[in-house]
Amino acid sequence: MAKAKMYQIPDGSKQGKKAPASSGPVRALIASNKKARHDFAIEDVFEAGMVLSGTEVKALRAGRASLVDGYVNIEGNEAWLEGAHISEYAHGTWTNHAPRRKRKLLLHRSEIERLAQGTREKGFTIVPLQMYFLDGRAKVEIALARGKKEYDKRQTLREQQDNREAHRAIRQRELR
Repeated sequence: MAKAKMYQIPDGSKQGKKAPASSGPVRALIASNKKARHDFAIEDVFEAGMVLSGTEVKALRAGRASLVDGYVNIEGNEAWLEGAHISEYAHGTWTNHAPRRKRKLLLHRSEIERLAQGTREKGFTIVPLQMYFLDGRAKVEIALARGKKEYDKRQTLREQQDNREAHRAIRQRELR
């Protein structure tokens, strides 16, 4: 009979059979759209799968994607990611994909209906925020967002700067 391995835990105690469990699903970031959070007020966030070809997945694993010009379009009962750029796979052949093709998003019907209803209101759009791998599957985080006015953007930047200065002052006070 095999003997169970013992693992050392940082507090000095020992645990039998299994190593400490991980904190949850592994999420590897591919691309982020920081400009979207600056230009839009995010109302509702959704996670969607994507229908991809093999060379697209390989290019994503190499980190070759950009969401800067991307947006989501609802056509019928389907959601499509348009304008997102996934570079051609470097070692691909004639079977390589088109970098800016439309990609179908995998969402529940109720989520598509909520997004479609939201975009019917004036000033709302659907923007991609992040693209990542979640347990080996390519996902995109999309948001129903309202466009910000220029003064809203300045106010947000001012608030962020004030918060940064306050945290810096608190840290300086703690070090003394």
